[in-house]
Amino acid sequence: METRGLMGGFYRISEWIMRLSAINLLWVFCSLPFFFLCLTLLITPSADMTPDYFRQWFLMVGIVSPFTVIPASAAMFAVARKWVTGDVDVPLWKTYWRNYKANYKQSMLGGFLFALLAVILSVNYSFYLNRSDFLQSFSLLFIVLMVFLAAAFLNFLSIMVHLHMSTFQIVKNSLLITIGQPINSIMLLVMNGAILFISVKYNFLIVFFMGSIMAIASFWNFNRGFTKIQMRFKSSEEDETEEESEDEGDEREYEDDERDYEDDEREYEDDEREYEDDERENEEQPALLTDGDPKAGTPSEEERK
Repeated sequence: METRGLMGGFYRISEWIMRLSAINLLWVFCSLPFFFLCLTLLITPSADMTPDYFRQWFLMVGIVSPFTVIPASAAMFAVARKWVTGDVDVPLWKTYWRNYKANYKQSMLGGFLFALLAVILSVNYSFYLNRSDFLQSFSLLFIVLMVFLAAAFLNFLSIMVHLHMSTFQIVKNSLLITIGQPINSIMLLVMNGAILFISVKYNFLIVFFMGSIMAIASFWNFNRGFTKIQMRFKSSEEDETEEESEDEGDEREYEDDERDYEDDEREYEDDEREYEDDERENEEQPALLTDGDPKAGTPSEEERK
């Protein structure tokens, strides 16, 4: 029985708070090594934060993330997909762990690929940043590419839980969607950036709401863009079918015109044959009159007198 009125509104709000916090707590639990590294970074004194320290920290994060936070995020995105597509009463615990096990290998491989791309971009950024000539400005380009790589990673998680593809195809399509839909990518970054900023400002949101809200916002943005692509593809298919039907109709009309032309030629040949037969008959009639009745052709001597 659905509760209505003011109490019904409070009930629905409390129900969504429970859903978001439950999935977020599962995500944090499965990502404990990653959050432990983040905590060590926060409590490290600023005097010890040398470039070597940051390089070691990022190396540890790159090793730990594909085994912990990325599979946990994939499972969280699978639950968010159910919510966005209308299945809000899905069993949270069962759905989360089923998708965690099903997508673990694929999410881990994809995480290693994105980590490799991030390392390549960061190395290039450091290389151009240390240059003293005009090439130093190229470092800004690699910052932009790293930001778009973060958007592509979020699209990777959305595609993985929404479509059945190989890991390489998911990575490729996530990069293509991110580049091919720049407005959606900017919206994705702005939404998640705002959620991250508010969560860092109010730390309790990280534990209870940050991950689940980011998953819902990311998959909603992906699903909206993916629906547009599907509609565009369907309209192009309909246009192609209409063009094919028009071409088939033109071919049928051309064939009908050819048949009509052939029929006209046959009628013309028949008319020519009838005309030739009539001419032969007209030529034969005087000869028949002369040869068949001699009296009709030559008058007798009595008639002459």
